Amino acid sequence: MSDSVLDADGWLEEAQGVINDVKDHVKHIEVSKSLESSNSRIFLNVETLEGNKYTFELTVQGFRFCGQDFDRDDWQNQNYFETPYALLNSVSPRFKEAFVDVLFRKLTYCK
Repeated sequence: MSDSVLDADGWLEEAQGVINDVKDHVKHIEVSKSLESSNSRIFLNVETLEGNKYTFELTVQGFRFCGQDFDRDDWQNQNYFETPYALLNSVSPRFKEAFVDVLFRKLTYCK
């Protein structure tokens, strides 16, 4: 399988979908304005509810942390996660709590 299944615009669209999915469960999330995206990856900056800042990369392999601050690609980490939820859950206990709380409220109002 090729590492570039999307063009740069496709990765931007994919990143926006991730942002929309998790934005209510983190303090801040955005596409990095400093790190260059390509047809094989895109970088996102995220601040957890605990106040920790990270950069993560989205590729065809999945999601991986690549920096312990915004706009960093200096963490030689090869541990990929299948979903942004698994990635964020690995570093933010409050992410899971916030996600479950929103899900519970949605289910409660559906009755």
